[in-house]
Amino acid sequence: MTRASNSVEVALQLDMDLGESPVWSVADQMLYWVDINRGRVHAWAPAEAAPHQHDFAHSVGCLALSEQGLLVAEAPALVWLDPRSGERWPTNVVNPEWAGDGGNRFNDGRCDPAGRFWVGTLNPEDGGASLYCWREGQLVAAKRELRIANGLAFSPDARWLYHTDSPSRRVLRHAFDPESGELGEGEVWVDLDAHDLPGVPDGAAVDQDGHYWSALYGGARIARFDPDGQLVAEYPVPCPNPTMVAFGGADLKTLFITTARQEMDQAALQRYPLAGSLLSLRVSTPGLEEPRVTRR
Repeated sequence: MTRASNSVEVALQLDMDLGESPVWSVADQMLYWVDINRGRVHAWAPAEAAPHQHDFAHSVGCLALSEQGLLVAEAPALVWLDPRSGERWPTNVVNPEWAGDGGNRFNDGRCDPAGRFWVGTLNPEDGGASLYCWREGQLVAAKRELRIANGLAFSPDARWLYHTDSPSRRVLRHAFDPESGELGEGEVWVDLDAHDLPGVPDGAAVDQDGHYWSALYGGARIARFDPDGQLVAEYPVPCPNPTMVAFGGADLKTLFITTARQEMDQAALQRYPLAGSLLSLRVSTPGLEEPRVTRR
């Protein structure tokens, strides 16, 4: 394992409360991401000085590319968004764990290579969260009894689905059938305790060599694991709470990193002024092109 010397840079200095779910569109050459707690979707081309913003009435857990523009997981339901016009319209798919103006909000999600949308929920106290797949017009539970569904990613051959219940500090991998979307039983693939790594595994992405890049929330670093689950590199970041990574840029060799400043007091914010910013890191292996939601 190496402690990488690659330099993390500031792509945009922001004050996001809980930046998350960065997704790069190859077709648009744009990066999209969310600020969960503020219910905000950001859209940004790297040549621009600042991102465009789209605000929602509720928290927004994650997003995915779609034929309509973006699919946004707002707390009560899935919503289509045209990021150019700001127009939005319902999918008629509701969050089954959201009751009235409360309940478990959506959290991490991703589109699989076959065009299905997967999305998890969050219930850190009671362990009543789940991971769902949108199929046949409804959300179908694939995993139950989670606290914080996170780290969703797929191997380059789409034969493995990676996922974590963040407080467990373990990443599981499930055998995955890309044709049917069915999951096998999960097996522990990465255990942060075994690697003496700080923080918890948050959002993640996989590169073309099958390496899994995990943002360690509370750990102030990105950890890279090879296809066998072995730690091969650590990349320090200048704030304690990186939240998720995404490969982007024209060559898919820029690793974008969202971060958070939630629950940091004034002293911590003075110590880590880049908390809540969008960071970037140039890497040698490109990422995978993000698929679009086409099956539902």
